[in-house]
Amino acid sequence: MKDFLSILDFTTEEIFDLFDLADKLKYDSSKPLAGKTVAMIFQKPSLRTRVSFEVGVVQLGGHPISLAQESIGLGKRESVADVARVLSRYNDMIVARVFEHEILTEMAHYASVPVINALSDLSHPCQVLADAYTLRQHGKLFDGVKVVFVGDGNNVAYSWLELAMRLPIHFVLASPKGYEPNRDMLHKVQTSGVGKVELVHNPQAAVWDADVVYGDVWTSMGQEADNEKRKNDFAPYQINSELMGYAKPDAIFMHCLPAHRGEEVTDDVIDSPQSVVFDEAENRLHIQKAIMTKLVEHHYAPVFSSTPKAQTKAKKKR
Repeated sequence: MKDFLSILDFTTEEIFDLFDLADKLKYDSSKPLAGKTVAMIFQKPSLRTRVSFEVGVVQLGGHPISLAQESIGLGKRESVADVARVLSRYNDMIVARVFEHEILTEMAHYASVPVINALSDLSHPCQVLADAYTLRQHGKLFDGVKVVFVGDGNNVAYSWLELAMRLPIHFVLASPKGYEPNRDMLHKVQTSGVGKVELVHNPQAAVWDADVVYGDVWTSMGQEADNEKRKNDFAPYQINSELMGYAKPDAIFMHCLPAHRGEEVTDDVIDSPQSVVFDEAENRLHIQKAIMTKLVEHHYAPVFSSTPKAQTKAKKKR
């Protein structure tokens, strides 16, 4: 558990331990990051991710250092490997929000401190763990809960598929043809023996009897050139009050934000009593605090061993 690049980096038991720890850290004044610094790389614009991580680091007693792409030229001005090595000499953890997932895997390989995936083109594990934590908060995290993701089979959907390999959820992806996630990933989930996954092209059929309806933007950062085509392709998949009517009466609406109101979701849905989108946004803070606490405790546990011999061995290793 050196890094957190994927939900699959945690076991089912560890995920529930994270939820319990997040509950505790809401009210706990302990400072597991006291005296530590966290380098945070942002290749993409960020609101929730940057603020929740910065606030989380401060609340845990640490000091965040935010680095924009234009400041460090990751992979251009300096190689990913060299940046990882340098930042490891100064900091106790690295949080990175990047375009290509390969940057994260390379950084984790060369860094000697924990690396956290704050979003890549492949996955968004912090968001989906916060989503699952939100389901638990609202009494919706039960075996067989039907979560219907209406939209693109993107990085958020991919992390939901990973979650279905750890928790027994019924995950349904409703998207137009040509926007499905990787078929190998679908097969892995279907053969994992944990969750159930379906791919449905009819949004009404997909949302039928859903416990959770989940939306995301039709055009993610880096896909702007295809914006008009995507608007046309996804128009029948708009989450409005009519589509929500196919779900269970007590179904909740989720969205990772930012939302393009009037496109993938209408105001009457996102502002309705069924919407928990701002609980999700808040829970990014709590679950990320739990993730950082677990990683730093695991990484530095040998250093804090009670025996001087173990301390010396751990320090030499680093």
